[in-house]
Amino acid sequence: MQPDTCVVVPTIREYECVREYVANAREHGHADRLFFCLVTEDFCDTERMREMLADLDVAGRVFDASDRADWYREQDVDEYDHVIPAASHAETSFGLLYLWANEQFDYGFFIDDDTLPHDTDFFGGHYTNLDRSGEVTAVRSDENWVNVLFENFEEHGLYPRGYPYAAMDETVEIGTTTLAAGDVVASQGLWTNVPDLDAVRILMDGDLRGQAATRTTRADFDEDFVAEPGQYLTVCSMNLAFRREVVPAFYQLPMDDNEWDVGRFDDIWSGVFLKRAADLLGDQILTGTPLCEHNKAPRSTFDDLNNEVPALELNEHVWKVVDEVGDGADSYREAFAAMADALADGEFDEWNNGGFLNFVGEHMRDWLDCLAALDAPRATPATARADDD
Repeated sequence: MQPDTCVVVPTIREYECVREYVANAREHGHADRLFFCLVTEDFCDTERMREMLADLDVAGRVFDASDRADWYREQDVDEYDHVIPAASHAETSFGLLYLWANEQFDYGFFIDDDTLPHDTDFFGGHYTNLDRSGEVTAVRSDENWVNVLFENFEEHGLYPRGYPYAAMDETVEIGTTTLAAGDVVASQGLWTNVPDLDAVRILMDGDLRGQAATRTTRADFDEDFVAEPGQYLTVCSMNLAFRREVVPAFYQLPMDDNEWDVGRFDDIWSGVFLKRAADLLGDQILTGTPLCEHNKAPRSTFDDLNNEVPALELNEHVWKVVDEVGDGADSYREAFAAMADALADGEFDEWNNGGFLNFVGEHMRDWLDCLAALDAPRATPATARADDD
């Protein structure tokens, strides 16, 4: 059976988590569907990673910086290598390029290396979500933002990383909507143990080691839900599945490796752009299960704060910029192009580091050009097991 799912794992640390995900997939009958794309760096033990995939007998490849450079040349897209930032979590975008270049992949998964699956059918849960039909909970607020941790908010009071400060203290309205098969283009699983918070909220929670004093459990999550059209939500890439068709609108953005020193908003802003595109096309992002266990390693909260501060003001506004464009788009590529133009050509001098939004917009245009260059059938089919090609 040829894999139809590209599982992207950015890792410079605990790549052994892949063993648990493979065991879960094998237990529930999904292992043959999966191709693991490990995105790492030259300074990491890539040989051990390859040995792990071989030992697990799963299809996959390991790409450090040198491997990625070789791949760009092989695909004749090395002029676009700048769209993937160096030594950044946003290198998950390379996994998107690899998925796009190999037409066998109908689905993609993002999994962070500091997570583990629960004792449920992890991959099957996401596949089921992507095929979900029927009635589902629909959430909105008077601030046009949905807190993905709203279900037990009165107990924990948490807002996730990337949720705008101006949108707090919102009034939440909960209803229902009916999904048709194919409406769900992305399935966002949430997390137990360490919640995904920004540095300011972690400091307010009393933790200096980048984690959180307040933890989440399964009891904090009840029903899967969608944010209504016109409503935004944070999208975290640590536990996420998506359909191939959204890749043009799901670029993870040029974080960390930029003159403004902006980081930590790659999946947040890409999620904003994906939600806008999905709304324009009448599609949905389903959030909730399957859960993962987030075992974030201790690190200085102030290091994260330094990465987040340069774009904190921009985060309050970027969603409003893209909310005004894209009407009439009939594809994810067209919707994303409209957002790219709005950012690349906009005037944002009134905001701190506003020029970064122009930089992002220009890279979004290059992302679309790179995908167009990959549309030619020049990629090697991804059937190799454990880099034996």
